[in-house]
Amino acid sequence: MEGSPTVSRRSLITGSGAAALSGSLALSAAFAEPAAAVPTKTPDPGLKGSMSKGSRRMRPTYHFSVPDNWKNDPQRPIYIDGEYHYYYLYNADYLQGGRGTSWRRATTTDHVTFTDRGVAIPKFSNNNGDCWSGSLVVDERNTAGYGEGAVLALVTQAPEGRQAQYLWYSTDRGRSFQAAGTAPVLPNPGVHDFRDPKVIWDGDRGRWFMANAEGQKLGFYTSADMRTWQRVGEFVRSDLGLLECPDIFRMTADDGTSHWILGTSANGKGRGLPATYAYWMGTFDGTSFTPDRPEPEWLDYGYDFYGAVTYPHHDASGAEDATLRRALGWANFWDYPHNTPTLETDGYNGDDMIVRDLRLKHTDGGYHLVSAPTSALENHVKREHVLGDVVVRGTRDLDVHAAAYDLTCELVWDPASPPANVGLELCRAAGGGRHVAAGAYLRGPFVYLNRRPTVNPTGGETQTPIDPSTGRLTVRILVDLTSVEMFVGDGRVVHSHRVFPLEGDNGIRLYAHEGAATFRDLTIREIKDVH
Repeated sequence: MEGSPTVSRRSLITGSGAAALSGSLALSAAFAEPAAAVPTKTPDPGLKGSMSKGSRRMRPTYHFSVPDNWKNDPQRPIYIDGEYHYYYLYNADYLQGGRGTSWRRATTTDHVTFTDRGVAIPKFSNNNGDCWSGSLVVDERNTAGYGEGAVLALVTQAPEGRQAQYLWYSTDRGRSFQAAGTAPVLPNPGVHDFRDPKVIWDGDRGRWFMANAEGQKLGFYTSADMRTWQRVGEFVRSDLGLLECPDIFRMTADDGTSHWILGTSANGKGRGLPATYAYWMGTFDGTSFTPDRPEPEWLDYGYDFYGAVTYPHHDASGAEDATLRRALGWANFWDYPHNTPTLETDGYNGDDMIVRDLRLKHTDGGYHLVSAPTSALENHVKREHVLGDVVVRGTRDLDVHAAAYDLTCELVWDPASPPANVGLELCRAAGGGRHVAAGAYLRGPFVYLNRRPTVNPTGGETQTPIDPSTGRLTVRILVDLTSVEMFVGDGRVVHSHRVFPLEGDNGIRLYAHEGAATFRDLTIREIKDVH
C-alpha cells in the first residue's frame, strides 16, 4: 500500500480475490440479517457477473460501477465519433482469486449513463503480463504508422516484475487492441516504480509528451512517433509519498488567460494532507514544468478519490473546449481496497465517484480548479423536494427519505452569534445511531465530512478550514448507496467518502447546536437509476 516499502498496490490486486470475501467479513457482519428475511447469496464461480445483474442491494444508483468482480484505476476517456470511450482496469477472475487486470471499455455521451462494451485488451494477451494503467490518444497525424485516426495506448506491463511502457494500437476505433511488438517503447532504467504513462500531443512543438510516474518523481519524455522516447526532464516531490497516475493539461481560465496544470495521485497523509489528486498551476516549456507555488492544491480532501484522470470537453462540432474539463476518480484507496460488503451483497468491488465538470477560476491573487457534479446529472432527477428556507435551533428531522439524491442549500448564521456546529446527518438510521455527518464546526473553524458514525471501510473525518465571519456557506452533497460527496463553496473544496449505510438508513436530520442557523433554499433532488 502507499507509503509501505514492502507492500505494493499490485500485490494487493494480483491473487487477492480469494481472500477478499473473508477479508471483508468483519465489515459485512453489520449487514447480516436472518436468512428468512434476506437469503444468503454466494458467488457462483461459473457465472461471472450473475450476482451483480440479479442483485442490486448496494450497487450505486447513479455512479459508475463495474458490472462484476473488480475494477480499479480509471484511464483517461477519449472522444471518438460523438462518444466518450472510458477504459478502466478490470479483473474478471477477482472473486475466484484470479490474477491480473485487463482494460474494459464503456461509452457515454453525458458522463452519467455508461454503456458497457466489454474487454478491449484482455489480460495476459502476451508474455509481457497483464496491462496496468496508461493512457490513450487518437493519432490524427498517423505518427505511429497505423493510419490516421488509429487509437494508441501506452500501457505499463511488468514482465518478471520489471515495469516498462509498451505500445498497443487499435484500428477499429478503440474496440480492440493489438500489441505493437513485444519490446517496450520505454524500457525501465533500473528503478522499482516506473509506470502510469500519461501522453498528450504538444501542439506548440509538434510532438508527443509523456509524464511517467517514477516513485517520488515524474519523468518527462518526448517522441515524434510514440515508439522512441527521449527523457527531457522531471518533476520531483519527496514529501507526498509514492506518486502515481500523472496528468498534464492546459486550460483557459474565466478571465481568458491560458494556464498549464500538472497533476498526480499523491499521498500527503504524513503531513496531514489528503491522499487523492494533487495539482500545481505553472508554466510548461515542452521539457519542464515550473509550479507557481511549491504546495499543491487538491481536487479532493476526502478519502476516496484516487487514481483520478481528467479529460477535455468537446463541443457539438467535436472541437475541444479549453474552458471545461472533466475529472473521474476511483472511489477507493489502497489502504482498504477489498474492504467492502458489495462483494457479498452484489458480487462486485469497484465504483467511481461522480464525473465532475472542472473550470479554472481566478481568485485570491491566483488560479485554482473548481469542481461541480457534471451538468447532465440534472437530466436524471426523478423527484424534487423544494423545502425553501428552514430555520433550525437544535435538530429537525425532514420528512424526505431517500437513498440516492443531490442536496443543495446555503448554511446561514449570525456572525456575531454563531452556533457551535451546523450541518446535516445523512444516511440516518431510524434510531439515529448510524449516519454520516456533513457540516461546519464554527469554533474550529472548519467544514467536515465524518463517516465514523456509519459503516465504512475505516473510520474517519476529513476537515478543511473556513471563515465563519462570512456568516454563510454553500454546500452541495451527493448521496448514493456507497458514497457521500460534499462540494463546498465554489467547488474548490470537495470531500468524497466511501460509506456503506444499511438498508433503510435513508433519513436526513438538520442540526444547529448552541445557536441557530438557516438552511436557505434547501432542495433535495432524488436521482433515478441510470443503469
